[in-house]
Amino acid sequence: MKIAVAKEIVIGEFRVALIPDTVARLVKGGLEVLVETGAGVGAHFADAAYEAAGAKIVADPAQLWAEADILVKVAPPGDRDGQPEINFLKPGAVLVGMVDPLGKPNLIKQLADRQITTFSLELIPRTSRAQSMDALSSQANIAGYKATLLASAHLPRMFPMMTTAAGTIPPAKVLVIGAGVAGLQAIATARRLGAVVEAFDIRPTVKEEVQSVGAKFIEIPIEENTVADGGYAKEVSTASQERVREILTEHIKRADAVITTAQVPGKKAPLIVTEEMVAQMKPGSVIVDMAAEQGGNCACTKRGRDVVQHGVTIIGPIDLPASVPVDASQVYAKNILTLVQYLVKDGNLALNFEDDIIDSACVTHAGEIRNARVLEALSIAV
Repeated sequence: MKIAVAKEIVIGEFRVALIPDTVARLVKGGLEVLVETGAGVGAHFADAAYEAAGAKIVADPAQLWAEADILVKVAPPGDRDGQPEINFLKPGAVLVGMVDPLGKPNLIKQLADRQITTFSLELIPRTSRAQSMDALSSQANIAGYKATLLASAHLPRMFPMMTTAAGTIPPAKVLVIGAGVAGLQAIATARRLGAVVEAFDIRPTVKEEVQSVGAKFIEIPIEENTVADGGYAKEVSTASQERVREILTEHIKRADAVITTAQVPGKKAPLIVTEEMVAQMKPGSVIVDMAAEQGGNCACTKRGRDVVQHGVTIIGPIDLPASVPVDASQVYAKNILTLVQYLVKDGNLALNFEDDIIDSACVTHAGEIRNARVLEALSIAV
């Protein structure tokens, strides 16, 4: 069986789906690995390192895709020279990657029409058994770290308290909104940098996790279910969102830096920070909106841009893990390796749809779209 590693073509995407170490482990397991020329360059893994690990380097991307029994990627497939990459795949091939099934339902339909079996790492269940395959968590962890560094770099003051001969400089106040994997890492990083940190999440169950990484948890009673399947935050009513904004306004006014991470899978990010709230912040304050790709948690956010409004810098980063490509690729490659080893038994693809991991992550198979939420997104798109 041939495992192919495609070079990412999205501008700014420097990660690679497999690194030489994981390639060596697949080769040792009896699989043949093909790597597109330059696939690892953005993450500082040379072709020679892949060859030393036992991979074959393929210069022609069309050949690589056509030969693949399982093709692994980071970003969803796109177009090369006007030709959709998925057209190179042979019917019956398997695609594994972050395919954004709810955001790109038309791509999922095309994959089904081409008889491609697609595994979306975004749909890996959040269970202890599937932890080593959970790419959303591995990448969010890195994104939370980098978001905090961006806040620190743009804030015109230091995070830690400093006592000097010239006087004492108080610590910066950081507010993190959303305490999932990214938010918890943002809290932990801000604390390591010396800031005083508050955090809020609509899920009251995360209070202890927030406190365990050194932040004060802001409690806002919400009289509705706030937890969706898999432990993710659930979209709440307009009334609840208004209540959250009302109470958070005072905390945002006092913060030097605000990091927002609130996202609902498959939906526009909830608006948490209005322009009126931004206008009440201290001049020089910073907002890092990690939900920028989904429309943003802040009304002033511009996707992929840094803007200044009311004296506040609002940063709308996209694809933060790609800005730390060495480590992001390392953990992502482990996610891919574990999933591939789970799917392949004795050199053959073994799909047991009674298994919750396979059933949840497999979006298309045998010409059908297997995920109800993707079908719903497709009907809305049409």
